[in-house]
Amino acid sequence: MRLTRRELLATGSALAAGLAAPGILRAQGVKEIRMIEAGGKSGDSMEPYIKPFTEATGIKVVRESPNTFGKLRSLVQAGQTNICLFELGSTGMEQAKALNLIEPLDWDAIQPEAMYPEAKDPMGFGWQYYSTLMAWRSDAKTPKNWADFFNTKDFPGKRTMQDRPYGLVYALLADGVPADKLYPLDVDRAFKAMDRIKKDVAVWWSAGAQPPQLLQDNEVQYAASYSGRVAGIKGISYTYEQAVLDLAYLVVPKGANKADKAAAMRLLREFSRPKAQLEAAKIISYTGPSPELPAMLPKDRLGEYPTVHRDKQVIHNVKWWFDNADMIEKRWQQFKLSL
Repeated sequence: MRLTRRELLATGSALAAGLAAPGILRAQGVKEIRMIEAGGKSGDSMEPYIKPFTEATGIKVVRESPNTFGKLRSLVQAGQTNICLFELGSTGMEQAKALNLIEPLDWDAIQPEAMYPEAKDPMGFGWQYYSTLMAWRSDAKTPKNWADFFNTKDFPGKRTMQDRPYGLVYALLADGVPADKLYPLDVDRAFKAMDRIKKDVAVWWSAGAQPPQLLQDNEVQYAASYSGRVAGIKGISYTYEQAVLDLAYLVVPKGANKADKAAAMRLLREFSRPKAQLEAAKIISYTGPSPELPAMLPKDRLGEYPTVHRDKQVIHNVKWWFDNADMIEKRWQQFKLSL
């Protein structure tokens, strides 16, 4: 479709303000955009942001999952252009930066409402705080820390852990490394600890919806799980002790279609709205990046939200992950070959 000079000027002005009028992006040929996210309730909690975007622009948003790091790497290496947003944790984003897998966001086009500083990264939009913690069937023996989780003799049962190298942090905590002495990670020591438990890990999960289902089906008795996936589920217990607090970012894969990326910047503005974040928090017990949100959260559910338990948790050293991204990825792939 050919646009008049007036329409082109209107399009540029609207995109620069992050407030594209209905139909303008579609006039550029954008009818839908595709994104890859974590799936499950976390993915469902994106709908309070997507719905007003689609109503305003007429553009459909197609969500896909899971969001494994290997998938991002494969998409970029294959020269894909149809995925304009990809969800990564903070360490995953730093690895993606180091490996040149993502490109900068256009924050001038997004023009977000107020956000916490760490959520506004040049390469990523921090949309959701979450924790990875220990969870277990309520009829299993209760672990207190990662040392108990890795102690399969005294805490018998099958485990499930994430198919990503972040488990190295849990392995070192289990091996007696104090939380404030974790970094730089002793990678050799961590993999030795992982070698001791790997025979008891029944499933290396890639989608966040897997751990609670595996626990409910009694296929495993203990799990490393995202906190919001197990909060409030009957028959599943969990603890924030030694949990890892993280921030999920939406990033743009290298080489994404430019028109799709422009539409994605408009969508990201919706993710900055505190009222939409409140609706998302009703779907899953995670929190968005607005400083206004905590006062709006339901008081009877505050114990479910990760940031309430910040003092019990570990925070990733993202610079270390950035500096060691390639080495860690190679070591993790080598470890997987030994399973």
